[in-house]
Amino acid sequence: MNPLKSDEINVGGIAVGGNQPFALITGPCQLESLDHARMMAEKIAEACAPTGTRFIFKASYDKANRSSITTKRGLGMDEGLRILDEIRREFDVSVLTDIHDASQCAAAAEVCEVLQIPAFLCRQTDLLLAAGETGAAINIKKGQFLAPWDMGNVADKVASTGNKRIMLCDRGTSFGYNTLVSDFRGLPTMEATGYPVVFDATHSVQQPGGQGTTSGGQRQFAPVLARAAVAVGVSALFIETHEDPDNAPSDGPNMIPVDQMSSLIAELCAFDSLRKGH
Repeated sequence: MNPLKSDEINVGGIAVGGNQPFALITGPCQLESLDHARMMAEKIAEACAPTGTRFIFKASYDKANRSSITTKRGLGMDEGLRILDEIRREFDVSVLTDIHDASQCAAAAEVCEVLQIPAFLCRQTDLLLAAGETGAAINIKKGQFLAPWDMGNVADKVASTGNKRIMLCDRGTSFGYNTLVSDFRGLPTMEATGYPVVFDATHSVQQPGGQGTTSGGQRQFAPVLARAAVAVGVSALFIETHEDPDNAPSDGPNMIPVDQMSSLIAELCAFDSLRKGH
């Protein structure tokens, strides 16, 4: 089977799709402070430098779908966007963040090259239309409850605004209670829409609600799934990272320690080059 080969889109000077090398979407799950975001961006840039991998910095100002009312949601939209704007300017990178409501889209798009639709919200028509109307690139997480072929209808909602800068992201499918499974047949199925496909390696090993008031995860399998996705031929990888995942405020059990990212990126680039013939 040939590598996935969707139409190509441009995200802040990074070509995503076609037969391009995979783009990397990476950063901490939740924004913690400007100093922390700056430190993470520096470490990520260092990890990417040996292979020349271009990255999009990802962090969320609000985790609106936390397991419990007692868990930390984040810094809020105003402070979060201020920090992301600082990172964008200082490191000359595109930034990505989640949006949860149509009213957030315009303000977020002033800072973020990429707006991300969370998996639980991927069928919210008003949100998808408002996101599309900003002209930003839109990364749509496939709902854990959706079949891969359902994502064509989701993409059509954004495309109806005239915005074709769409990426479709697989982050696992519900498999019983507190468990996700990755079906790699879904990647070429979603790619058949013509839009670049992203594989979220870290949320795919999440165990939703698995720790009672927080989600669990099996981070040791995230590199395994990332290698498999690159072998299929995806356009981008989404990998959350942190300097101390066990003490991160959100999704620590499935984030990869940032000091392991350089070797992982090098390995993934080798797989990608073999698959796409670079």
